Amino acid sequence: MYFIGCILGYILETTMKTFFNPGMNNGILYGPWIPVYGFGITLSSFVTNKIFKSRKFNNPSKIIISFLILFTTITIVEELGGLLIEAVFNKTFWSYKSKKFNIGPYISLEMSLLWSFLSLLFVWELKPLLDIYIKKIPRILTIILLAIHLIDIIFTWLF
Repeated sequence: MYFIGCILGYILETTMKTFFNPGMNNGILYGPWIPVYGFGITLSSFVTNKIFKSRKFNNPSKIIISFLILFTTITIVEELGGLLIEAVFNKTFWSYKSKKFNIGPYISLEMSLLWSFLSLLFVWELKPLLDIYIKKIPRILTIILLAIHLIDIIFTWLF
């Protein structure tokens, strides 16, 4: 799930960069992945799985509770991700200072609402479909992907 989030994040950022902000960075790593998305999706999936055993939207309160949980989770991940990148790499890869409802550089109400909505769609609609295919991915492929990812992190950190 982590790698799917990282890669989907990279695709999203690349698309946004192409159409909206050609000067925008595509993440901190060399490879086609952005860890903050991977952590966000993984943590969101974990939290919602722990709270809700059933993924059926059989009552509106489940949707509202899920959204609020995802809002909190994603907002924390985005803040911690921004702070960590700034502390480790001395760079700022995103800033919401220009947004009307910002809380510091890494959190804004608009973006938290957007990411929460997208996370809600992912966790409740896309993840159940992906779970079927994730189970079929050979373990060796996961290990290889993890090794490449770790090498990328090491090279990014050193260079």
